Amino acid sequence: MERLPKIGIPIVIGIIILLVLIVKSAVTIDSGEAGVLFKTFGNGVVTDEPPMSEGFHIVAPWNKVYVYEVRQQELFEKMKVLSSNGLEIQIDASAWYEPVYNELGNLHQSLGQDYLQRVIQPAIRSAARSVVGRYTPEQLYSSKRDAIQDEIFAETKTILSKQYVQLNEVLVRDVTLPNTIKEAIERKLRQEQESLEYEFRLVTASKEAEKVRIEAQGKADANKILSASLTDKILQDKGIDATIKLSESPNSKVVVIGSGDSGLPLILGDN
Repeated sequence: MERLPKIGIPIVIGIIILLVLIVKSAVTIDSGEAGVLFKTFGNGVVTDEPPMSEGFHIVAPWNKVYVYEVRQQELFEKMKVLSSNGLEIQIDASAWYEPVYNELGNLHQSLGQDYLQRVIQPAIRSAARSVVGRYTPEQLYSSKRDAIQDEIFAETKTILSKQYVQLNEVLVRDVTLPNTIKEAIERKLRQEQESLEYEFRLVTASKEAEKVRIEAQGKADANKILSASLTDKILQDKGIDATIKLSESPNSKVVVIGSGDSGLPLILGDN
């Protein structure tokens, strides 16, 4: 009976040590995450195997696991850059990015967990400076916002192509100009709009005048042709026809033959 406690103590100590080892060896990878294994007594970061996936894992207590979020993430950036004529422009942009899953070991080995600050932010800032520097404030304010968004995305993607990071999209949310420049651009745009409206009214008036002239010319030509075709003989014949129709009318009248101009009958009423 006295020997039982002496035997039980090592067992209890062993169980405690085992539990500690299990706790230290247990790693849980949450949803949307992946793990990079570092072997202390091996070759360090494991790069030739897929990352540790979601779920519960047991690793040797002398090894380490570095957990990365592998879902798409968003970076917000406010950048002050210079336009082509040297004016300071503020760009509000955001980038959608994620680490390349199968290259997570290489990413950890070359850049580490702060890869956002190491490569993504410098890349998007450099691309924004390069792209905006090719445009004037007027272009940035009016018609080129979609163009600079696409160009910043393309240049940033090129920079990050060998950094084990996948860039999905760059969105330019706002372009802020100095107030004086913004007011000058808006004033210029209003003047251009008014000029276009004035030109439109001139063109409309010119077309209307041309229409009236063509109609008047058409009537004049028609009258000219009609006048040329109405000889005295034709007029007499038409007058005779009209006289015959009038003589057949039931109204009371007196017809005097040969009393009108050109020998046409003269028709008088009974008054």
